[in-house]
Amino acid sequence: MELFFSPLACSMATRITLYEIGAEARFVPVEPRTKTLPDGSDYRALHPLGLVPALRTDDGALLTENASILQHLADRHPEARLAPSDPAGRTELHEWLSFVGTELHKTVFNPLLDTAASDVVRAYAMSKAEPRLSFLAQHLEGRAFLLDAFSVADAYASTVLGWAPATPIDLAKWPALAAYVARVRERPSVQRALADELPLYRASLR
Repeated sequence: MELFFSPLACSMATRITLYEIGAEARFVPVEPRTKTLPDGSDYRALHPLGLVPALRTDDGALLTENASILQHLADRHPEARLAPSDPAGRTELHEWLSFVGTELHKTVFNPLLDTAASDVVRAYAMSKAEPRLSFLAQHLEGRAFLLDAFSVADAYASTVLGWAPATPIDLAKWPALAAYVARVRERPSVQRALADELPLYRASLR
């Protein structure tokens, strides 16, 4: 497999999942600003939107969108138990992947991290942050993970919440969220992903 990623982007959730399942993969960095690959080619020739992650599977298919990729990997490796197998549990997984992707990633964090976003757009995103983060914090009170056990939804949620220090959002306001991020970061897969991607991210800022 090949994972097309940008350091510390949402694609890190896929890297975490790959480490959790112990699958072999080639990691191909996408330059966030120019959308170029290491060989100088344009990543948009592969994925016209230039978004990460994209996963090229063993059979040559190209998968895009975090929720789809994460569930694909969990289904391919059921022994890792990163997704429920029962219908009710699977529905709950869909719910949280959708929440993280639409309500947190795209609605709140994307506008706050976009250097081209206007002050009005940023203020709008911050107005959406409070109720969504409070909702998530309430769910996590007394819980270790989003579901009954660690799942691909946690890989995605912890990655997105990990962007908070680069925004005006202070997770200390929601102790359950701060504790959740710290707890997930204790997992070897997450520590390994951060160790791999942090140096690449810092280098990209130069």
